[in-house]
Amino acid sequence: MTERILLECTGLELAIGNTRIASRLELSIRSGQCWCILGRNGSGKTTLMHTLAGLREASHGTIRISGQPLVSYSRRELATRIGILFQDHDDPFPATVLETVLQGRHPYQRPWQWESAADREIAMEALAFVEMDSLAGRNIQTLSGGERQRVGIAVLRAQQPDLLLLDEPTSHLDLHHRIDILQRLVASCREHQQAICLILHDINLAARLADHVLLLLGDGETCSGRRENMLETTRLERLYDHPLLQLDTPTGPAWLPA
Repeated sequence: MTERILLECTGLELAIGNTRIASRLELSIRSGQCWCILGRNGSGKTTLMHTLAGLREASHGTIRISGQPLVSYSRRELATRIGILFQDHDDPFPATVLETVLQGRHPYQRPWQWESAADREIAMEALAFVEMDSLAGRNIQTLSGGERQRVGIAVLRAQQPDLLLLDEPTSHLDLHHRIDILQRLVASCREHQQAICLILHDINLAARLADHVLLLLGDGETCSGRRENMLETTRLERLYDHPLLQLDTPTGPAWLPA
């Protein structure tokens, strides 16, 4: 199957105040790919992801979604192309878990249109994917952090965008769900010719999941490419400013702080 370019950055310049995040960034994310963004705290990973999602403007450069300028899309149209999972979730009003996941179907509905039986089926399938379907009627405000994070992933599944952006999706997940759900999510995206981009702090999880990696090295310098070229000990030691010990494991290389 022919890969499609879902997101393309050309000459992207990005900064917050005096902190340069990216300088002349060139990036191409294609269908079926899994990208991971790695960098130290404060390097601008979240800001970059928000910019790719159209939530903030870059200082310079262009972002194209499926060949069209990002700015040419309406918010509703863009939501059918890109979905984002934020680090934290704010639920100020009570709603059931199912009602929350049905929000992922809103980009496909007309104003004042109610969710259809097909929408509810898609939402329930998304909840089953994250093993939360038994809690569909539960108040979203009563969930644990890990359960709420899984619901957030279910919202993305229900939204069915071409490109899924996940900002630190493992922050509240236990070991089982961290590995199992993310591996299945990546496999599903590849199968359906979607793409996925994850911000991670765990090098070893990135090595398991990603086929491409973007490193934010600081002062606007970036480096990107295939996983086997990016996840190299000397390069990672520079990225994190800390010596690392590389190990060979049955699932591939892994790194520990030295």
